[in-house]
Amino acid sequence: MENLVSQLEQWKNGVDQWILRQPVEQLYVAAGVVFLTFVVLCSLSSWDRIETFLENAKVRILKRTKPNTIVLAGLSGSGKTTLFYQLRDGSPHQGTVTSMEPNEGSFILHSELEKKKKINPVYVVDVPGHSRLRLKLDEYLPQTAGLVFVVDALDFLPNCRAAAEYLYDILTKTIIIKRKLPVLILCNKTDKVTAHTKDFIRKQLEKEIDKLRTSRTAISTADIANEHTLGTPGEPFVISQCVNKVTVAEASGLTGNISQVEQFIREYVRP
Repeated sequence: MENLVSQLEQWKNGVDQWILRQPVEQLYVAAGVVFLTFVVLCSLSSWDRIETFLENAKVRILKRTKPNTIVLAGLSGSGKTTLFYQLRDGSPHQGTVTSMEPNEGSFILHSELEKKKKINPVYVVDVPGHSRLRLKLDEYLPQTAGLVFVVDALDFLPNCRAAAEYLYDILTKTIIIKRKLPVLILCNKTDKVTAHTKDFIRKQLEKEIDKLRTSRTAISTADIANEHTLGTPGEPFVISQCVNKVTVAEASGLTGNISQVEQFIREYVRP
């Protein structure tokens, strides 16, 4: 009985999170569908017909639901949390500590608050960068419209290998490939004089991913059964070879120079 109660609570929490990620208009549509479903069910006499109707209704609802979630991923210290607060509040919230739990919420981008027309909110998730907490990323991918991979452009070289490994794991995820999920590699902290350029960072990541591709291909097939191979066999890896759209941009979460991030968000989550 306790297990059942626990499962029901987990299911309820999951439903609550799903509802928060949906635009208000879609919730109205869903409520209307539920009402019509109840009316139709009252008129049906056969359980088989009821089951068929419910299954068809479920398929229609899923097809109409458009993802509105943007995920911020990257190594710890890359500036994801600062970026989250800039998007939401227009402030870096200096003094925040490294996140151990996802920061998430549905909101209208701060830069759009003064617009007079009605604007749809975005559900933004800042996934902790610690290696033991990255599995939380998989919970959000089914409803993700786009993923922002944040890289520390100031302290890039010491973390290049680790960043490339994390990015490789993301780009080879089955759900990323099947849905052709767009990815923005965001070079953060570019306001600093000693920060590396986005072209330099892109080339270094490509070199490291090419090495990873070679080493992981050498592993037994059984160990990489669920892993997809990046790039074109026999050619050095470049980002343009990915089946999904992967772009590179620059930003500074600290100073609020995040226009390229906002442009990416609104390309895949319509205002």
